[in-house]
Amino acid sequence: MDSAGPRGRLFGVGLGPGDPELMTVKAARLISAAPVVAYHSARHGRSIARSIAAPYLRAGQIEEAFVYPVTTEDTADYRTVIEEHYDAWAARLAAHLDAGRDVVVLCEGDPLFYGSYMHMHKRLSQRYPTEVVPGVTSMAGAAAVLGRPLVERDEVLTVLPGTLPADILAERLAATDSAAIMKLGRTFGKVRDALARTGRLDQAWYVERATTDKERAVPLADVDPATVPYFSIALLPSRVHDETAAALRAAPSAGSGTAPAGEVVVVGLGPAGRDWLTPEALAAVEAADDLVGYGPYLDRVPANPRQRRHASDNRVETERAEFALALARDGRRVAVVSSGDPGVFAMAAAVLEVAAEPRWKDVPVRVLPGLTAAQAVASRVGAPLGHDFCVLSLSDRLKPWEVIAARLEAAAKADLVIAIYNPGSKSRTWQVEAARGLLLAHRSPDTPVVLGRDVGGAGERVRVVRLADLRPGEVDMRTLLIVGSSQTRLQDRGTGTPVVWTPRRYPA
Repeated sequence: MDSAGPRGRLFGVGLGPGDPELMTVKAARLISAAPVVAYHSARHGRSIARSIAAPYLRAGQIEEAFVYPVTTEDTADYRTVIEEHYDAWAARLAAHLDAGRDVVVLCEGDPLFYGSYMHMHKRLSQRYPTEVVPGVTSMAGAAAVLGRPLVERDEVLTVLPGTLPADILAERLAATDSAAIMKLGRTFGKVRDALARTGRLDQAWYVERATTDKERAVPLADVDPATVPYFSIALLPSRVHDETAAALRAAPSAGSGTAPAGEVVVVGLGPAGRDWLTPEALAAVEAADDLVGYGPYLDRVPANPRQRRHASDNRVETERAEFALALARDGRRVAVVSSGDPGVFAMAAAVLEVAAEPRWKDVPVRVLPGLTAAQAVASRVGAPLGHDFCVLSLSDRLKPWEVIAARLEAAAKADLVIAIYNPGSKSRTWQVEAARGLLLAHRSPDTPVVLGRDVGGAGERVRVVRLADLRPGEVDMRTLLIVGSSQTRLQDRGTGTPVVWTPRRYPA
């Protein structure tokens, strides 16, 4: 052998439990590309491994079939005889590897889990570049066929070969939570007896040729020992899973016909996109069956085909609340969405007002907070809300202007920072100028005013102006104003927008 020449690579490739589609993408690629493909077969010449890999074999590949010459039934010294054959087969593969040909050795299941490949691996992996490609194990395939987990929570899984002595089998089975027993065939009777001795027979399942078109899965106690092939497995699945699944089936909400309990959750979406949404609010939106809200706010929630969306105009808050409560009364989980915080000039008050009527007394209502527009705008300039402040709306759609003017003047006299919502719209054009006049009667013309529009959105615009320079034309419904107090400070730090803050201490 010329040790200086190029050497081939050895690949031990797991094929999974039988279904060719359960082979990994990497396994399929290596099988198709390999110059040499080796596999084990019985004396009749048919190879289960080759049949699984057949869809990925190609013309022109060299195939090395390792035919088992003996079985444990027909020789007294099986181990010695078979080890000699492993040596001979390894020599055949070494000849290909020395010639620079890559070799893929096929193995059902996983190559290093009771796999036939391991006999080549321990003979060749120290001499040649080697890679093992894992495969789905037979016990994983059998559990999938049963649809029953092997272990859950802190349970312990024990894997046993059926070839163990009966006493050891029984001892190991008695000490474990779950078990997979391999290598059945002629050992089946002994395995069955061990399960019976430990009181586990009624829990055991038998799976034969898992994931193939010949698979069979039945309670182990019902199996005739004379029909059991080598490619079968006994499973003791998770007891915890069976217990918790039974409890769920017994619960009224899991199949008894009782309608699920509905509720209304009023959710604050924050001032803009997902980054401004709290995890609690996001979870409520994602769990909802129905989303109810003003159309532009609903548009900020990603579409989910599972959910029904009910958009409406911004002027029908009472009707929207009644609609949401009716859905919840019918068992639906409803999220009523609001921009900002739902409790600040938004839907929480509207829903709770309607829900106070006796007809809705059995419908649960929750309110989840959101980041307010005032907080968002304030954060863009610093901390103008650092001391006492008030929040009010200039909209006179739901309250008369005389009330708004009186409150605005009272806040100005009290020297509070004022966050002003809904300052203007296409139909309300004079309120900003009127508010500026009221404020100038009690505030310096140099008082800083922050104008924040669409903060967090694509059209974000934040400016700071003197109170005397505030112009109504700059303001619309998407703008929020923050009017400083006598103590609010402004500093130009060279970042474009001045920094604004209100000290926490007030002069004596």
